[in-house]
Amino acid sequence: MSILRILKVAMSALGRNKMRSGLTMLGIIIGVAAVIAMVAIGQGANSSVQAQIASLGTNVLMLFPGSSNQSGVRMGMGTASSITADDVDAISKNCPAVAGVSPSLRSPAQVVAGNQNWSTTAQGVSPSYTVIKDWAVEEGTFFTDQDIRSATKVCVLGKTVVDNLFGEGSNPVGETIRIKKLPFKVIGVLAKKGGSSMGSDQDDIILAPYTTVQNKLIGRSNRMGMVMVSAVSREMIPEAQAQITALLRARHKLGLFDDDDFVIRNQSDISDAAGAASKVMTTLLASVAGVSLVVGGIGIMNIMLVSVTERIREIGIRMAIGARGRDILFQFLIEAVMVSMIGGIIGIILGVGGSRIISQMAGWPTLISSGSIALAVTFSALVGIFFGFYPARKAAQLDPIDALRYE
Repeated sequence: MSILRILKVAMSALGRNKMRSGLTMLGIIIGVAAVIAMVAIGQGANSSVQAQIASLGTNVLMLFPGSSNQSGVRMGMGTASSITADDVDAISKNCPAVAGVSPSLRSPAQVVAGNQNWSTTAQGVSPSYTVIKDWAVEEGTFFTDQDIRSATKVCVLGKTVVDNLFGEGSNPVGETIRIKKLPFKVIGVLAKKGGSSMGSDQDDIILAPYTTVQNKLIGRSNRMGMVMVSAVSREMIPEAQAQITALLRARHKLGLFDDDDFVIRNQSDISDAAGAASKVMTTLLASVAGVSLVVGGIGIMNIMLVSVTERIREIGIRMAIGARGRDILFQFLIEAVMVSMIGGIIGIILGVGGSRIISQMAGWPTLISSGSIALAVTFSALVGIFFGFYPARKAAQLDPIDALRYE
């Protein structure tokens, strides 16, 4: 019997009881749709997390002072005063794997412009900050090394600060604002960055020369609370970390067995950890959804067993006129696969549509990949073969004489 003839007979058998065939497909439809939707949500979440981490900077290392020790009590990371402005200059000049280095000094600030005011954060950085954070200046310019040396009272505003002080769409370059009652000239506006992975607004910020923030807003020595470093490339991050470690240990005169008095955090580790967590969640969601496919497969097996029982006389007649056991096996197996595949196709349509609806209504990011669709289709076909084999084998092993006598 040709494959086209087998497919025609299979469609005829399925069409004789449309309601039963539809209910049989339902488990597969739900399973495939659930797999596609859940994988889309998981991959979308992973893509969103990676994008947010990338928005924090390019190939970034974060350098913190170590912990201080008071009467035997360790105070925690960042409490020591071990990183200085001279260390920052030394890293910039003596570490070839480093593309940029910038202190990061933060001070809460109430800012006033005309009759408007806004509570935000003033952050002291160096000109390398835009390279490290991969953050463009949309209007005006960024401050220079000369502004750092002179502790000039100039600043660059984030979009949120601009909107709240001057109104949306305005260009405040050249205007003067007051930060803690000190006048600062606005020389630039940063491009919109959006929210961070922690949910904070990255655009709600004012950037100024770190020497200005250090001397005029915070009022402390040249000790650094945090230093941001950008490696030349992602591959060079370990080398940059090793070079910084060796340089600072030498500058701080640490012995061979002395612990580091600083801490370096590698952002690629954060990205890898977030990616791994997201993959675990995606796998978990897909596995839970896959249970629906198994349930659908069990439904296929049950209905196919019923179909075999109903068609025993038909099987006997076909065997009597020359059909072989493998022909009967193949016929019923094709019917099971067709139920599974048709359900899979409908499930794909519902899964893709459901993913888009979830994205629009719940605001969750979704990412539909061809791989997830191919996986769902392949799995649904395998479910049809696996759960359809037993009923098909049972039909193929019927004795023709007994089948013809069956009432």
